Amino acid sequence: MPEKPKIVLGADHAGFALKEKVREYLTSKGLEVDDQGPKTPDPVDYPDFAEKVATRVAAKEADYGVLMCGTGLGVAMAANKVPGIRAATCNDTLSAHFARAHNNANVLALGGRLLDNATARKILDVWLATPFEGGRHGRRVEKIAAIDQKHHSEKTE
Repeated sequence: MPEKPKIVLGADHAGFALKEKVREYLTSKGLEVDDQGPKTPDPVDYPDFAEKVATRVAAKEADYGVLMCGTGLGVAMAANKVPGIRAATCNDTLSAHFARAHNNANVLALGGRLLDNATARKILDVWLATPFEGGRHGRRVEKIAAIDQKHHSEKTE
């Protein structure tokens, strides 16, 4: 992990309250946070915000992304459509640890309807502190990248 990683945030209306708490928490830790919205709890479509966050991470405009919706599932699915993104839904610390250690997840997805603020902070702390182990896991992440490239590269015929 970079010494002071830049983290980009996004949510839908179901994840809005948690996003606000996550932003406050990460900022209090001295981390640079780019909040892509929404700015209010009014209903919005999660794919729009998942794409904003994932695009910034894929373009290396941020080190990591954190997305929130009701369960974390929808934002993860949408974010994973962006080439280079490995978004993992983690609603417990064990999943957060392995998402980083074994899968080198660059986007964390959280469930605003499933997590209280204290649990979300613990998940964030574990996820941000866990280094990627590499080794055999590196080979597997490279295979994920190859699948990504195979299915997202322009077809030339």
